[in-house]
Amino acid sequence: MLVPMAFALFYGEETIGDFMISGLFTGFIAILCLQNGRNRQFNLNIRDMFMLTSVTWFVVSLFAALPFTLYHGINYTDAFFETMSGITTTGSTVLSGLDKMDHSILVWRSLLQWLGGIGFIVMAVAVLPFLNVGGMRLFRTESSDWSDKTMPRTQNMAKHLFQVYFALTLLCAIAYHLAGMHWFEAINHAMTTLSTGGYSTSDSSMAAFSHEAHWVGIVFMLAGGLPLIMFVQSIQQRSVRLWNNQQVKGFLLFVLLVSCSLAVWLWRHQHLDFIDALRLSSFNVISVITTTGYGLTDYQAWGAVASVAFLFLMFIGSCSGSTSGGIKIFRFQIAFSIMRQQIKQQFHPNGVFKEKYNGHRITDDIVRSIMAFFMLMFVVILGLSIILVLTGLDPMTSFTGAITAVTNVGPGLGPIIGPAGNFAPLPDIAKWALAVGMLLGRLEILTVAVLFHPKFWRF
Repeated sequence: MLVPMAFALFYGEETIGDFMISGLFTGFIAILCLQNGRNRQFNLNIRDMFMLTSVTWFVVSLFAALPFTLYHGINYTDAFFETMSGITTTGSTVLSGLDKMDHSILVWRSLLQWLGGIGFIVMAVAVLPFLNVGGMRLFRTESSDWSDKTMPRTQNMAKHLFQVYFALTLLCAIAYHLAGMHWFEAINHAMTTLSTGGYSTSDSSMAAFSHEAHWVGIVFMLAGGLPLIMFVQSIQQRSVRLWNNQQVKGFLLFVLLVSCSLAVWLWRHQHLDFIDALRLSSFNVISVITTTGYGLTDYQAWGAVASVAFLFLMFIGSCSGSTSGGIKIFRFQIAFSIMRQQIKQQFHPNGVFKEKYNGHRITDDIVRSIMAFFMLMFVVILGLSIILVLTGLDPMTSFTGAITAVTNVGPGLGPIIGPAGNFAPLPDIAKWALAVGMLLGRLEILTVAVLFHPKFWRF
């Protein structure tokens, strides 16, 4: 909270008091916790890891919402929704008038997404593979064993991830500035681009900036959708081997195919110049598939084909180990491998077929974990949709609102929460339900769902 406080001081904004009060209160509670636990010895078991991972994100959001609550009397529901959307890098917002909003508040929104992005990457590299959440054991490394001997390696990997993340953010900010953004706008958008969060300093989002800025956004949203650990490994090994990764190759090919297909559609049916059509299609496709959620144009106006395409893109997500949400490309690839294996088995009932992914055998426990993830995701989306309908929202808003919350995309479809709208008109109950959906989606659902099983609480 010292960072936005410094901006408030520099620009002479009254919000310096809001951040000072929030910072002092948060610091006081933190000191009490540190004093209470300083002399206690503890060892983390798998149950502790599930609890710690889930509770941490919720508690952080409770305290991070304080500056919003003190700012111009925003009620706590809206403050918590905005904070949870930021820290989970969802990008759904209830705020408007961003162009005239205090610089400190805009920086706080961007900073929440930036910290949430790197926080999730470290969790995806070091925690989720250990817990085998949704088939993440495929990505288990020596940094995700969580024993006393591997803790130094985990800390070292986290340090390298942060350094690369910071360097990419700096490069993105410089590129945005060269594309015509002021430094303040460039820094904010760099933080929300690399984190695939999508918060902007303008109500018009990226439509307020130049075409060159859109291409910069395309490049760095793609970077945010790739596994950050691969950037670290490429630097350490002084060789770029992204294309050798089955997940990365599938992700990039899918983005290229969908972007070009929609560009041709726009070129032929909307009578746009092909370069403009490619820019619009690529930006919106990458924004949705990486779950960034920047607004550039209302793609619902492109016709039924585009609307259906973007509805399905909301589910996809990009790569594991990136800042994006969604189901993730690797789960679809494994699902197709299992389907291919099953078809072979039909022709050769006695045959033995062993499917592999990136050189790792797809074991039964990985398959079960992925199937459970798929089922739980759709159950959560269905349940959340029903809750939203019961609050009086129309089916389109309810269904796409549930999807965009659980997949951490940001905008939904329809006139209320579509790319041209925001979530402010929704009832408070709907906002709390969506905030829970964001947290479930960010933590890959299974991490939180296990807490509700009776056996989890048995000693």
